[in-house]
Formats: sequence, structure tokens, C-alpha cells
Amino acid sequence: MDGYAGNILRVNLTDRNISTILTSDYEQWGGGHGIGSAIFFNLVKDKTIDGFNPGNIITIMTSPLSGTMVPAASARTEVQAIGVQSYPIGWFTRSNFGGRFAAMLKYAQWDGIVIEGKANTPVWIDIRDRDVKIRDAGGLWGLDTWKTQKKIWRIIAGKDTYSDWLKLDADNNSVRTTQRPAVLTIGPAGEHLSRLACLIHDAANASGQGGFGAVWGSKNLKAISVIGTGGITVHDPKALINARLSQMDNYGFDLDDLKATCPSEFHGPPGQAVIWEMIPLKKSKGGKRPQACVGCHSGCRRRFESGLGNEASCSATAFYMAAKTPEIQYKATDLLNKYGINALEAHYALEYILKLNKADILGPGKEIDCPLRFDNYRSLEFVTQYLKMIAYRDDGFGNACTFGNDIAEGIVRAAQKWGRLEGDHGDLKTGELPFPYWGMPNHFDPRAELEWGYGSILGDRDINEHCINRLTSYASAKYGLSHQMPAEEVVKIATEKMVPYQGNRLMLDFSTANMYSEHIAKLVAWHRHYTRFWKQSALYCDWRWPDFINLYTSDNVGSTGEAEPAFYNAVTGKNFAFFDGIELGRKIWNLDHAIWTLQGRHRDMVHFADYIYNVPYGSENKKLTGREKGKWAYINPAGRFVDRKKFEEFKTRFYNLEGWDPTTGYPTRSTLESLGLEYVADELENNGTLGKEQI
Repeated sequence: MDGYAGNILRVNLTDRNISTILTSDYEQWGGGHGIGSAIFFNLVKDKTIDGFNPGNIITIMTSPLSGTMVPAASARTEVQAIGVQSYPIGWFTRSNFGGRFAAMLKYAQWDGIVIEGKANTPVWIDIRDRDVKIRDAGGLWGLDTWKTQKKIWRIIAGKDTYSDWLKLDADNNSVRTTQRPAVLTIGPAGEHLSRLACLIHDAANASGQGGFGAVWGSKNLKAISVIGTGGITVHDPKALINARLSQMDNYGFDLDDLKATCPSEFHGPPGQAVIWEMIPLKKSKGGKRPQACVGCHSGCRRRFESGLGNEASCSATAFYMAAKTPEIQYKATDLLNKYGINALEAHYALEYILKLNKADILGPGKEIDCPLRFDNYRSLEFVTQYLKMIAYRDDGFGNACTFGNDIAEGIVRAAQKWGRLEGDHGDLKTGELPFPYWGMPNHFDPRAELEWGYGSILGDRDINEHCINRLTSYASAKYGLSHQMPAEEVVKIATEKMVPYQGNRLMLDFSTANMYSEHIAKLVAWHRHYTRFWKQSALYCDWRWPDFINLYTSDNVGSTGEAEPAFYNAVTGKNFAFFDGIELGRKIWNLDHAIWTLQGRHRDMVHFADYIYNVPYGSENKKLTGREKGKWAYINPAGRFVDRKKFEEFKTRFYNLEGWDPTTGYPTRSTLESLGLEYVADELENNGTLGKEQI
């Protein structure tokens, strides 16, 4: 089993039993998400339980590429369980994070961790190679995520700095390392079961969506620490080295010939450093450098000489853009990570309560009583109180507070309690509350970026997959491009890689006339299948893969389709084609859909918030590939909305394409059996949710 450690750690917190699952029993699923879904399906007999139920199982999985030198594919960790963030149902869901945790887990000779049950008192899991112990976390409970990690470093290493050799085995002088444990932990938000709570590793690597921090808190699990001194057996080290060198030489960024492009592409320069330095007000003072996850050729994060805002990226860095100064913004980002709070929802929730305050509805002593002083908005004091309210469910000063408890439940649930969702002018109908699907905040709008919106509503969460989205960067000089790349060229290059639908250019026609077509259904299906395996199971980084378009090649054609299996095969020794990954992704996607079906999902539940259907999209800046008057161009979707009836027709096309019952959305036996999922079909049939075969 080259690339694999061979064992998955299984920890039952209820009876404090530690056991092992053989990875070989689940190797067919590839790694990461695939293995996590398969284990969850087998171990959780009642799929209808709530995410806070002790029977909820959490899987934390690596891939065979984790800890190797595959660029932008060696550091991701996939987390899965029934979540508590989505609304109105906590779907079985996923999240992942980068850093060094996955690599360290592999070096400790574990491919993943399965967490079951609930401890009767706070605990943390201490993994030192194959030695695993469940330890009392009484001295850690109440600490923020950074203090928790430092204290665990001191417990294990005697100090929280990197310097002397750390000896892990008292009887074996060769089992030692200069590393410090990789720690994944919750902060106060998780301890108080805030539905916005996430998991934090190192300074700012976050497993953000799903509310997994609260799931851990409900199990009295404070942290998992892992330190490993082993290695990973690679099938063909020479082929792996050559593949990396070739990828870097031909497709990686070149400091001597730096191309201005979207930072979230394989050939893009260190990402967030570029994005933020383009905003004059947010330019940092003093020294700074990129920071990367294990094995990455680039670095989407950065470290500052000041020590503020280190390692944070994307939504976390933009969370408090309204801050009076960059210093306050960076401090707000640090607080967000210390408390362990989901950045995107915290941002949108803040925007929403600001609207209500300006409308004289929310504030001290108003219709919605809120202790925040909005005249102090943009200050550090304001944002500190706001984040403490989410994390501690109080007024931010340790006093009981209904409002703090409300927003810790998530802003959609809070709005419902405040009576803001009912009636013809409810905030999900007007768009005042921009949460288009499953109670999740808007990321990229489904009225514009169809694969993002459709993929999210047909799944379990905001997909947060930039594969297609990043193609819009070639529409303008947004990231410093000296010229546009013709829309037809972008479409041709990308669609040629979308097996088995390669060459269907209408898959990237985002015009209004095409937005409900079978071509878009194929795009959504391809995207679901590609990401379920290559991104979430093989764990290629979302910010660097796929490599569709690459400005360092003479024809602008990137390495996707060839690179992903080349690395995978060099590590595992398998003869695995790119399309094999798409097909395995289709199998994993079907398993996930079966789990949602067992949770109670029916076709009739799959709809956007009302504003998506009746409020025109407002952005004048968005540019998408599409056809106008028979020619390819970059189109502006401003002014359009999703037609409710036509979207229902789209769902029928999509369900037929996937081989599901279009009347209910349930998977069919023939489809599941064709994927080797007979046992899944049996469970659906026993539950009365097996789809009818189409004649």
C-alpha cells in the first residue's frame, strides 16, 4: 500500500477505547473524503441523528499524497460528520484545512482518525507515533486556540519553541525529532457549542464550514495533538521527483519572469500577499514573507514582522475590512482564529445586523435588543465584543445575553427567532439576508456563477471550489493582466480537459439562454465528480488545482488531466487515469447523496432562498464566459435572476444525468449497483427512499 500508512485510528470517547481500522478495508475509496464517507456510512446506523448527538461520528482523513512532495497536494486534511451550521437541517458535510497536520499524522503512521461517542469530561487526544492516549483537558478547557496549542507543546516538548531534539521513546534514542506536535483544536466558540465554531490548526489553518468546532465541543473533545517520526513509502521516488521538477519547470511561477495572473492558480505567485498589497489602504508595513503548507511550491499565506494576522488568508483576512486601520483588521483576524469562529458567516452576520441597526430595528433597547455600541463600529473594542458574543453566547463581558445566544445559533436561525423570515417581506425573500442555500452565506452568487450555486444547493454546503470560478480572472486586468484572454480560448482549453464531456464548449456558456440546459447540468456533474475525488479525496489544494490555463506554456494549456494521475501513480504505484478519478468521484458523490437521502432529503427541498428567484442580480463588474449573438464573449449577468420553473426543469435534467429518480431525487438501484454500491441501495430500500427506475 504505497503512499498509505496502513492504519486508521479509531477513538471511542465514551468508553475511552482506542482501536485500529485497516486502511486496506477502505483503500478502494482512494483517501480523504471517499474513505471518510464510506466509514461514516458503515458506522452510523441512524443517519437522521442531529449533529450534537453523541452517535455522530467525525472522520479526519489524509490521502496517499499527504506528507509527500506532490506540490499543493501534500498538506490537506479532510473533516466529515453531520454538521450543525446548515439550516434547516444539519447535513452530513465536509470541510478541510492545510498546514502540517496531515503530514504529521502520516509520519505517525496513521492515515486518518475516527472519533466516536462523547467523553464525560473534557479530553484531548495525544498521538506520538503509534502511542495514543486520551488525556484530561481540564487545564486546556477555556483557553483560546493559540494558548491551547502552546500549552500542549510545553506538555509534550517541555517548551513551545523549536530548538532542541525531542525524544519520543524513552527506550529508543533514535526516535526523536526537532518538530513540535501538530495540534488541531477548538476555542471558546466550540466549547460553548456556537454553530459558527470551527477547528483551528497552528495560527490560522481552519476547518471552517459545518460547525465542527461545536461538534467537538459537544463531545468534550478539546484538541488532537500528533507528532510523528516515521516516513511514507513512495512507489517510485524517482518518478515523483521528476514529476515535481517537470511541473515546476513547465507550469510553476518564475520569479525572474513573473506573470501577473489570478493568485489562486497553480502558476500564480504567493496568493494573499499579492491580493492585499494591491489594496493601498491594506498594505502592510514592515517586513513580510509568504508562508506555505507542507510540500507547497507557493504560499497563499503570509507572515508579518509585526506578528499580526500571520498565516490567515481569504475570508479571515477580509472579515473586518471596515476596521479603522490595517492593524485593527489584523488583530480582528487573530481574535477570530483564537476564538475559533467561521469567518464568512461572522462577516455576513455583522453586515446584516449593521443593516438592522441603520434601520433603527436593532440596538440597545430597540426591537431587537443588542448591547453592541454601533457608534463604536470600526474599532477594536467593537469587534472584540462582537466575536466574544458569538464565542461565549453572552454580552461580550461575561454577562447573560439573549442576543449573544441568538447569534451563536447562526444568523439565519437568529433572524427566524426575531421574526425576520416570515411574510412577503422576509429577509430571505428580499435578499437583505444574503444566504442563498442551506442557511449558508453567499460566496459567489448562484444567479451568476451557475456551477457554484447549483453545486451548492444540490450538495450540502457552499462548495468553496474555485475550479471554474477562477476562469473569470481572464476577462479583465483584474489581477494585473496586461490583456484579456479571448473567451473562446479560455472555454476551449478548459472544456477539453473535462472528461467524459470533453469538447462540449457549451458547458461554459453562462448566458441566460443556456443557464438551465443539459450542458450546464454536465458542467455541474463534472465539477461534483472532479472535486469529490481529486480535490477532497486525493486532496489536491483548491487554490492551486486544477491547472486549466497556464501562462507559462506557449499555448496557455495547463497540466490538469495529466499531472494529477502522474503524481498519484508515482506515489501509489497504481495505474490510475484522470478519468478513473472522475468516476471514483462520481461514486463518492452518489454515496454522499444517498446519505443526504437517508437524512430526509427530497427533491422538493432543493431550492434557493426566495430572493434568488425574484431579485435581479446586481453586480455590474462580474464577467463570465458566454455566447452573445452566436459569438463567444465575456458577458455581464447583471439584472438576471433564477427562474423558479426553469430551475425545476434543470433539476430534472441533472437527476436524469446522474441516474437518479427525477420525481424524488432519490438514487436508483441500477445506478448504485453500477457503482458497486449494492449495500447502499439495500439500506435506501429498507428506509423507503430508493428511487424508482426510469423506463
